[in-house]
Amino acid sequence: MTHDPGVDELIRQWSEERAQTAEDVEINRIASEWLADVPATPGIPGQRSSDDSQDWAQDWSSLDITDSSDASYIAAMRKRLPGVPDELLAAAARWWRMVGGVAEAEEWWDAGLSPLDQRALEYRAAGLSPSDLSVHLGPYTVLEHLRRGSAAAWCVARLARARRDAAS
Repeated sequence: MTHDPGVDELIRQWSEERAQTAEDVEINRIASEWLADVPATPGIPGQRSSDDSQDWAQDWSSLDITDSSDASYIAAMRKRLPGVPDELLAAAARWWRMVGGVAEAEEWWDAGLSPLDQRALEYRAAGLSPSDLSVHLGPYTVLEHLRRGSAAAWCVARLARARRDAAS
């Protein structure tokens, strides 16, 4: 679909989760009811607040996906991936809104890595930028190194060394 194995796998997994049988739905309903009866406060017991405030723990099942996400992100990604469900785009929008925004997500896409791919956030956290993905480190670009399994930290270190060597 997207010609990116990581994104295609994510979409496949998401689709499988949505294609539940009636038995799976019943199992999930029973498990949800059972968990709802358990009077447990989330968190580590020593770190729980005494006022039992749970503002951070919203009930995501009752939340309208499209209202909670960046509509401009969904519109931009809908142009690129017309077959991807809104729920998947909305989940990706929440992550990108926390770290950068729609413009940065599109930069990653244009550089060759889908913003739906969780690895884009990992590479960003390691210190890579979309412009780094096209830089050659030996015979391969940074993106090719990453796709071949090289660690993002290794690529960042090699980029720093290449830049240092070029400056001297």
